[in-house]
Order: sequence, then C-alpha cells, then structure tokens
Amino acid sequence: MITSDCHMHTAFSTDSGTPPEAMLEGALKKGLRAVCITDHMDRDYPVHDETGEEAFLFDVDAYFHTFGELRKKYAEKLEIRIGIELGLRPHLGAFCREITENYPFDFVIGSVHVVDGKDPYYRDSFPGLSDTEIYRKTFRETIENLKNVEAFDVLGHMDYIVRYGKYQAKEYSYEAFAPELDEILRQLIRMGKGIELNTAGLKYGLGFCHPHPDVLKRYRELGGEIITVGADGHRPEHIAYEFEKAGELLQECGFRYYTEFKERKPEFKKLG
Repeated sequence: MITSDCHMHTAFSTDSGTPPEAMLEGALKKGLRAVCITDHMDRDYPVHDETGEEAFLFDVDAYFHTFGELRKKYAEKLEIRIGIELGLRPHLGAFCREITENYPFDFVIGSVHVVDGKDPYYRDSFPGLSDTEIYRKTFRETIENLKNVEAFDVLGHMDYIVRYGKYQAKEYSYEAFAPELDEILRQLIRMGKGIELNTAGLKYGLGFCHPHPDVLKRYRELGGEIITVGADGHRPEHIAYEFEKAGELLQECGFRYYTEFKERKPEFKKLG
C-alpha cells in the first residue's frame, strides 16, 4: 500500500490556488502517512497572456518558513517533507544546482514543461507539427536536459507531453519512440536518478499513468529501481489519486518497492 504522495502543489505554484493547509487536511482525509510538497519553480518560463514574467517562481524562504511551521503543527498527524519541482531546460544547470545547494529540500523533481522555448500546454505552440513530431522533439529535448542538468532526484511525468497532443495517445507508444525513451532511461540510471509514477494521466483521461506501463517495464528491465509515486494534485480531491491502481501497476511491471525521499536520500518502501 502506498501511504505517501510525493508530488503535490499549493498556492505557491502559479497553477494552484489551494492554501497549503487545505492540501495537508486533504492528505489526512485520504489516510496518508506522509506527503512531499513539490511546488513549481520554472525559471525563464515563456510569458503568455495569462502569465507574467514571475510565472512559476516563488519565494523559497517564505516557502520553507510556511512549511516549517506546518511541520510543527502537524507533527503528530502527518509527516511533511519539503520538495520542489524544477523545470528542466538545457541552460538551467547552474540555476538548478544553486537552488538545491542553498536550500535543504527533501526531494527534487526535474520535469520538462517547456520544449523549444514554448509550453506544449498551449496547443498552438507548434503549428504544422504532428503529434509524433512534437513528442519526438520533447523526448530529444529531455535527453539534452539530462546532459546539462544534474540537480534533481527523479524525472517527473516522463511522457507528460502526450496529455497535450491533438490526438493524445493515438500516435504514442513505447515502440514508436524506443530509441529516445531508452536513451532517457539509460541516462537516468547512469546518473543514479529515478523516475516518477504520476497518476495524473488517469485523472486527465489518458487511460494510463505517466509514464506508460510499457515504459515502466522497460525501466525495470534496464535495471531501474528508484521510482516515486505522486498524483500531481493541485486540489485536495486529487491527492493520492488512484493510488491503489498505482501500487498494482508497479507490481505488474516488476517492482517490489516504491521510493520516497528524505533529505535527498531514497527510502525504499515495500509494495503490498
């Protein structure tokens, strides 16, 4: 049984309006033992009509103060770990290293939210490109990110791009992108990094978690062991979303443990 949600957002993230304490109360209602708060930090995020230059940035000192106080308040009820979700881009290696060295995060997710300087969430960002072309471009940029950024613990929602394709999974499979996906997985394993099982794919109607089960199986075949579990919730009702299915899926893909991080060190928790 998975008893910790290692990916969730609060009002410190530009795309969430939920007060921190509301997320913690939601975790208690779901019967969780622990959570890791991982609010967004995307340096140089492209400006859109509804976002300004400060989008996906937050005051890290205020963040630690807020959750430090909440740790005390909830000490007898819920273990609160303080993490961050860093947006990976090839030129941000020094920035990511600096922020993770200067603050005592428990856990750092590295995620690809920007491709070729644009956010795929906005479907008109890549006019004239097919879903296949956008997906391949994203996976290749992920490879470049991994060559240039090391200051993270796991790669978040690895095939998140499929969520924003015009036809979503119609043009997506492990086999179709095996060269790129294998290179990503092998590089992560060489770096001593892990991946994330992110259940938001189910929430968004894809029919699978991120990454696809075939990618999970391949990661395990290649020797990958570090895998965290998070629902990527921005509201209380999405905390621990479909975690029972997530646990079953991990076992079906050959995993016997899932991973949590504390003080940037992996802790392996038995499934089942």
